[in-house]
Amino acid sequence: MNLQARHWQPIEILLVEDNPGDVELTREALDAAKVRNRLHVVDDGADAVEFLFRRGKFEDVPRPDIILLDLNLPKKDGRQVLSEIKAEPSLSQIPILVLTTSQAEEDILHAYQLHANCYVTKPVDFKQFLHIISTIEDFWLGVVKLPKRLG
Repeated sequence: MNLQARHWQPIEILLVEDNPGDVELTREALDAAKVRNRLHVVDDGADAVEFLFRRGKFEDVPRPDIILLDLNLPKKDGRQVLSEIKAEPSLSQIPILVLTTSQAEEDILHAYQLHANCYVTKPVDFKQFLHIISTIEDFWLGVVKLPKRLG
């Protein structure tokens, strides 16, 4: 379902990120967006899984339309989170964008083997980071047709 067909409904974004600075930069970049979105943030892999399965304190959260996932997370690694999401039929269609500092070829390959929808290396430069988030937003929230939210 594209944005024009659901313009009245905000895009639900789950950001799984343990770095408060990166969370704030992402929030700023998305706040400046032309697309209505709601950003939900969890700072470890265990909470990401709980959020997605709507367990515990997350039982009333909305289903995300898209997930921005860091790989290096406390409690549960982002690779494990990615694997669990893509193995669950009710979650597997949610696009997952790996957004991480790792440039290791093995991480890139492994993320795609686990069916990540894209892999983006976070730049250390503030302006470049904002540009990356803006580009992600333009493409994934403005061009791509996301699947209809199922629940």
